[in-house]
Amino acid sequence: MRISSALLVLALSPTAPLHAFLPPSATFLPPSPTIKGSLTPSSKITTSSRPLFAEDDKRGAQAAEDGSAGVRQLLGVKGGEKTDDIWAIRLQLTKPVTWIPLVWGVMCGAAASGNYHWIWNPFDPSDRDILLGLSDAFKGFVTMILAGPFLTGYTQTINDWYDRDIDAINEPNRPIPSGAISEGEVIAQIWVLLLGGLGLGYGLDLWQGHDFPTVFLLSIFGSFIAYIYSAPPLKLKMNGWQGSFALGASYISLPWWCGQAVFGELDKPVFWILPILYSIAGLGIAIVNDFKSIEGDKELGLNSLPVAFGIDGAAKICAGCISVTQLGVAAYIAAIGETNYAIALMALLLPQVYFQATLLLPDPVGNDVKFQAQSQPFFVFGILATALAVGHHQF
Repeated sequence: MRISSALLVLALSPTAPLHAFLPPSATFLPPSPTIKGSLTPSSKITTSSRPLFAEDDKRGAQAAEDGSAGVRQLLGVKGGEKTDDIWAIRLQLTKPVTWIPLVWGVMCGAAASGNYHWIWNPFDPSDRDILLGLSDAFKGFVTMILAGPFLTGYTQTINDWYDRDIDAINEPNRPIPSGAISEGEVIAQIWVLLLGGLGLGYGLDLWQGHDFPTVFLLSIFGSFIAYIYSAPPLKLKMNGWQGSFALGASYISLPWWCGQAVFGELDKPVFWILPILYSIAGLGIAIVNDFKSIEGDKELGLNSLPVAFGIDGAAKICAGCISVTQLGVAAYIAAIGETNYAIALMALLLPQVYFQATLLLPDPVGNDVKFQAQSQPFFVFGILATALAVGHHQF
């Protein structure tokens, strides 16, 4: 195996946790469900029914005061300043803050391939081909551009497009309902990002010499999932199980497969099954996003899992999906002889279980952000440990 776990950890430590998976993308992520469904002015969610929105607005006001409003605008998060710069507005629609998990997923896929070469690997004298390392580094960078700016950007833009009537009531300062960008410009951006992403996917297949256009087809599939997540008539985010799993799969499975296909092959069932299992864990993490909006979802008739099972029931489903899935993955890794990686995964699971017991289960609404911040870094590195085990093993 050409990739050193120590180097990968140093080089790829995430700048942010998978953030309930921030909001999603294609390769792959459907965006995070803002407010879903059809609204009339009388159904506007008030701060009394969704108290955490008031806290978000308060943080946004503080951001404007502490000078971070400009950065927030560019990242596409609350508290951003208004701007007339059309390119800053276009960037805001793509929500760059949501690209981070996709980049991590691509890197985990590269690790799982067992065929990523460093420019100069101090731990492996046989892995010091500078030209090959530069080629792989650039290939990885292009794959990240595909997964982040293009297809995540496409997904986030199309989500804002289909939520424009809702945002006109609940977030009228968003670029589309505020009129900061015209409808024609939004539609043009959607097409440019989609076609550009598909073009990059096809180009990566040619670069890798694929007889079968794996990356291109993954890009098409991810873009389709992103579309039906946001757009009627399917609008997956209206349904708790479907929306949450689409979210989890988009954060984990699709970018993993993309990264692995660029540097290796997806020619064994385990290469498909392990990311899907992690997507079930991702479903659990996606549930965390819905706790704060349960009252609003009830008012709108949205069947999120906290609405369907109650807060306590959904919290248990969340904890179960996250923990049981990783236990199963650890057992499989141990069974194929990658014991050290299985031990590492179990060590990373223990703090997650602790935070579930002390934060998630006692008060999932009040502790949602704290739980994500403290638990998810361990989950993210668990995905990396699994990917390294797959890349190290000789199947």
